[in-house]
Amino acid sequence: MNSGIIGFWLRIASLFLLRSRRTTVVLSLMVLLSVSILIFLSSLAVGINDAMVRNSVSLYSGHVAGFNLAADLTPERLRIDGVDAVVKRIENRGLLQHDDRFEPVTLIASNPADEIANTALWRKISAGKYPQNGKAEILLSEYLSERLGLGIGEQLQFRRDPVSSPVTFRITGVYRTGIDKLDRGLAFCPPAILPDDNARWSAAIFLRDGIEVENIVRRYRERFSTAAQFKSWHELMPDLRQLIDLNYVSMSIVTFIVFGLVAVGVSSAFVIFILKNLREYGIVKSMGVTPFEIGLLIALEVGLMNVIACIGGVALGIIASQVMSSIGIDLTAFTSHNRYFAVSGVVIPRLTPYSLWVPPAVALGFGLVASIWPTMLVVRGRTADILRGI
Repeated sequence: MNSGIIGFWLRIASLFLLRSRRTTVVLSLMVLLSVSILIFLSSLAVGINDAMVRNSVSLYSGHVAGFNLAADLTPERLRIDGVDAVVKRIENRGLLQHDDRFEPVTLIASNPADEIANTALWRKISAGKYPQNGKAEILLSEYLSERLGLGIGEQLQFRRDPVSSPVTFRITGVYRTGIDKLDRGLAFCPPAILPDDNARWSAAIFLRDGIEVENIVRRYRERFSTAAQFKSWHELMPDLRQLIDLNYVSMSIVTFIVFGLVAVGVSSAFVIFILKNLREYGIVKSMGVTPFEIGLLIALEVGLMNVIACIGGVALGIIASQVMSSIGIDLTAFTSHNRYFAVSGVVIPRLTPYSLWVPPAVALGFGLVASIWPTMLVVRGRTADILRGI
């Protein structure tokens, strides 16, 4: 079938839609609002995923974590293209002691300025402040503080092993993140207080926006020795990765359910629309128009209406998403006890190809499916019976 014939039937479909303006407008609005709302909800779902990742990596771990790094490997060598910052940490496993109380701990020696500039752990300090560089000060979790019976300004000792000489620290701050891994076994101090020039170290690596984390990990693994280990947040937080995948699946299911219901409404309305114009379809059949051409006409009517409605829905959805992304949506009241929103409950909706094109694509697909029932009503009816029944 050439383009001229399709153009002819497209003009006829337009005339049919214009003749029934009210029905066309009502059905178009239903599709338009469905598309725009689902585009906004999809962008919101993407924004929630972004917020969970942003909260999780910015609190402490970074987008990429490096382990067992050689002492002669400098943080500058890890700052490859796409990397925004590298925080060097030396882990010192040992015991905290106060009087007759002992608690196992991993004491993280790192530059306070780097931690404050690149992580959000300092925002979770519930009392006191972060240790200062060059001073024998320590930041404890509330759990360790309670277990040792100590508060701000009091002193404790750290030993790497029972026979080593103790190092005395003064407590300057107490924090609580709500994440057991960070709250139970970690403490923080400046690096110069526990010097060890030959110690292997770990790194929290933070990436710029839009950089694929797996690409950075692959480049690190190609560039450095096999002794050094690099893991992305995907590997370190598989539960978060699964939750994000679940969000995409859930949003896809909602999209299909919504447009399934919309398709039923469109199909039912078009049956009424066709019954109202059954005389015209009967005359068209009596003129020798084939069942295929009648099906094409009805499919073009439904398709044309859906295309126009989808264009309006996409435009409205983009506007709504951009407006809300400029101001953000504060969900703190609903996420205050959620570990994936430990830093901030603000969600920034973000449009992606998935959120922008899936709703209108599904709407068009279901719209064509919706045209099958009214098409069968006309095609399967005998011309004489249609004209006799008018």
